[in-house]
Amino acid sequence: MKIVCMCRKICFFDIFDSTSMTACRKLRLGLIFATKRPKLNRVIMSVEKEAQEPLNQEAQENSAQESEQQDSASEHIDQSNDTKQSAAATEPDEFREKFVRIYAEFENYRKRTNQERIDLIASANAGLLKDLLPVLDDFDRAVNNNESLEDAAALREGFKLIQNKFKQILLSKGLKEMEAKGVEFDSDLHEAIANIPAPEEELKGKVVDDVEKGYYLNDKVLRYAKVVVGQ
Repeated sequence: MKIVCMCRKICFFDIFDSTSMTACRKLRLGLIFATKRPKLNRVIMSVEKEAQEPLNQEAQENSAQESEQQDSASEHIDQSNDTKQSAAATEPDEFREKFVRIYAEFENYRKRTNQERIDLIASANAGLLKDLLPVLDDFDRAVNNNESLEDAAALREGFKLIQNKFKQILLSKGLKEMEAKGVEFDSDLHEAIANIPAPEEELKGKVVDDVEKGYYLNDKVLRYAKVVVGQ
C-alpha cells in the first residue's frame, strides 16, 4: 500500500510504504529531539541551578557559622592567654611583696629580741643587788658603831647576825652550800688541790678537808669545792 507522506518538509520520501513510513517516523522523532534538546538542556540546567542555590546558601551559612565559631574560640583563647599572662606577670610582684613584708617583720622581731636580751643582761643582777643592799647597810652601821667598842664578844655576835642575814638572802636566790667533807671524792663536784695520807682507814679516797666550799645554784654546780683527798 502506498501512503502519501504528510510531512514533506522534513522527510525525503514522496510516497511511503510501511518501511518508508517507519524510517520517516524515526527521522521525524530524531529531528524533534534535536530541535528540542537545547531547550531541554536549558530547563535541566535551570532546575539544577534552582536546586543548587539552596545548597550553596546553606553551605555559605554553615561556613559563616563555622567562621564565627572559630573567631569566638580564638577570642576566648586569646582572652585566656591574656589572663594567664597577666596572672603570671602579677605573681612575682605578689611574692616579692610577701617576702619584703615577712623580712621586715623578722627584722623587727630580731631587733626587739636583741634589745630585750641586752636589757635583761644589763638588769639581770638588779634584783640580787637590791636585796644585798640591806647587808651593806648593816656592815656600814657595824663599822661606825664598833670604832670604840672594846667588847669582842658583842662585835663577833654582830658580825654573825650580818652573816646569817647574808646567807638567807643567798638561799632565797637558789644558792645552796655543797657538803664535801667526809664524802667520796667526785671529780664532777670536787677539785683536788692536795693528797695526804688518810688519818683513818675509812677516809682513804675521801675528802679529808674542804679548803674552799662549793655551791649549787638551783641544783647546778656553781663552784667546785676545793678539797684535800686522803690516800
